[in-house]
Amino acid sequence: MSKDTNIDDIDLVARLREPSTCRDAFGEVIRIYSEPLYRQIRRMVQTHDDANDLLQNTFLKAWQSIENFRGDAKLSTWLHKIAINESITFLEKERKRLGLSIDDEESHLVNLIEADTYVDGDELERRLREAIATLPEKQRLVFNMRYYDEMKYEQMSEILGTSVGALKASYHLAVKKIEQYFDESD
Repeated sequence: MSKDTNIDDIDLVARLREPSTCRDAFGEVIRIYSEPLYRQIRRMVQTHDDANDLLQNTFLKAWQSIENFRGDAKLSTWLHKIAINESITFLEKERKRLGLSIDDEESHLVNLIEADTYVDGDELERRLREAIATLPEKQRLVFNMRYYDEMKYEQMSEILGTSVGALKASYHLAVKKIEQYFDESD
């Protein structure tokens, strides 16, 4: 992160805390973070409509608790943490609603990917998404953050509350399982 971005983040947080500028500043937060948060959520929940709903929930939760943001972490880290927690809660509720076991969730996610009309017909991308869907939830999350978002392990550690070493191991295992998925499906 560049110094300028850090200064901008500090300025944005200061404007969020100021009653006269908080609405405009939060509009800026939405403009800056909507796309990366949507992508993060979308890779977890698989459907466009659910991702949109969860993005709105994320911003609503952030707005309601902005006064609790202490600034110990970057604003983006705090927002990603909210989005991930919202997504995990949603997935748990969906699993219960659909009566799925953890094992059944894999085939459910693969079916959602195959039926998704918002994804291009690129066969390799579809197969990669299916392979990712076969991963346990934590590995899927770590893989997506590292592979798609190119997030550093240190930032992932702040968001997920997991050690860097454990995240590296989780990513390594995820890559091995994805490679195995491709080997077995060829």
